[in-house]
Amino acid sequence: MSIGVPIKVLHEAEGHIVTCETNTGEVYRGKLVEAEDNMNCQMVSVTVTFRDGRVAQMENVYLRGSKIRFLILPDMLKNAPMFKRQGNKGGPGGAGRGKSAILRAQGNFCLLMLAEYDRVFMHLLCQLV
Repeated sequence: MSIGVPIKVLHEAEGHIVTCETNTGEVYRGKLVEAEDNMNCQMVSVTVTFRDGRVAQMENVYLRGSKIRFLILPDMLKNAPMFKRQGNKGGPGGAGRGKSAILRAQGNFCLLMLAEYDRVFMHLLCQLV
């Protein structure tokens, strides 16, 4: 079985600073060392913000993928090769059809990966001009 685009993008984020929120509401921000296909994440130099607002520093953190609510990845990953089109929709010079083509043409989006109930949903949040 092949892995999906969200997991491929997560692997591309290895070595970069990411933010991760768990199902319990704790927020971890640090350098992503390794991400597994089941979204288990190993991070170093982590700042943890607990639900009550306390902040702590941790050297190493390992998060279970099924306990991750969402990950915020660097904006630079919007240029990752897995987002490139394989075919030429809309003919020569065309942008395709539908809402996704409009949102894609507007640019200025950040990548947010959500994981809930062991299913991964990827949302591209578009900033309207």
